[in-house]
Amino acid sequence: MMKKILVIEDEQSVREIILDILDAEGFDPIGAENGRIGVQTATEHLPDLIICDIMMPELDGRDVLLELRQQPATSTIPFVFLSAKADRTDLRQGMELGADDYLTKPFTRSEILQTIQTRLEKKAAIEKESQKKLEELRNRISLSLPTELRSPLNKIISLSEVFIHEHGLLEPLEVLEKGEQINQYARQLYRVVQNFLIVAKLEVLATNSELIKSLRNHQLSDPRAVISDVATYKAQEVAREVDLKLDLQDANVQISELKLKKIIEELVDNAFKFSVERSPVKIMSSYENNSYIINFVDQGRGMTAEEIANVGAYMQFGDVSEQNGSGLGLTIAKRLVELHGGDLTIESIPGKQTNVRVVLPCV
Repeated sequence: MMKKILVIEDEQSVREIILDILDAEGFDPIGAENGRIGVQTATEHLPDLIICDIMMPELDGRDVLLELRQQPATSTIPFVFLSAKADRTDLRQGMELGADDYLTKPFTRSEILQTIQTRLEKKAAIEKESQKKLEELRNRISLSLPTELRSPLNKIISLSEVFIHEHGLLEPLEVLEKGEQINQYARQLYRVVQNFLIVAKLEVLATNSELIKSLRNHQLSDPRAVISDVATYKAQEVAREVDLKLDLQDANVQISELKLKKIIEELVDNAFKFSVERSPVKIMSSYENNSYIINFVDQGRGMTAEEIANVGAYMQFGDVSEQNGSGLGLTIAKRLVELHGGDLTIESIPGKQTNVRVVLPCV
């Protein structure tokens, strides 16, 4: 199948030369005479690569790149700038926005073809790596997902059978109690499914530098409120508000509110799940050396060195049960932290204490 190349160039003579070269080499070339038309054409045709002049009317090359990077469908298309020698400052700014390469006018036939080949080969390599990770993920999910789903499903089936066979014997309070239990296990099942989908998305995202760059282009000025709200809600879910101890500070953190919420949700959930009632779960945050540091400390069953080493490879645990878990929440939290340029480490004394330390970059 011919590779589709979009050429956005306002100089007709230059545009036609490039289109002729591409056509002669077996590509499927498309031309656009200005930036605005170029963005529309890219959105409609989704080319395999875009060659774009920097200085143009309507919309210059930098704005074209910015618009396309903000659209999921076009955000990962290889983007090559065309520039005159006098455009060095504009070129540098464009490369900082995420362009993949550039060509300086005047250019030779071999230069433009070599640039295209290099960028298409890199794109193919990234796609191949993404497919490899997806295949590995499918294999791991096929081993773990049945167990993760079976536990809440069995409980839902068991409780619903009580309704079916004993509905005439149940007192109103018993009906309410069992209904609440069914709702609890249904929510647990929903969360498991959602978390598996999140892991799949994060595995793909980790292979795409442009998506990672976009992910990190967020900031949050009040992480203390986010942490407090999520932690309090999770404590209320398990009726352990008195066990929750908070000592939090604010900072301008390089992360979106939604992503921080997910990290906190998973780590707080683990802290309560693997510690006993009336033992403290402490969450402390501070600003140090342009980093936001969050510590999650519980006095639960702890983790072995092997379990800590396997965080991120949750499907490989031999014992996946309701009590031991699959490590899915830790995997999601660790991956999210790392994709934001941070670090997640775990220190644990089995049977005594676990400290999960999250370090996120600040703006």
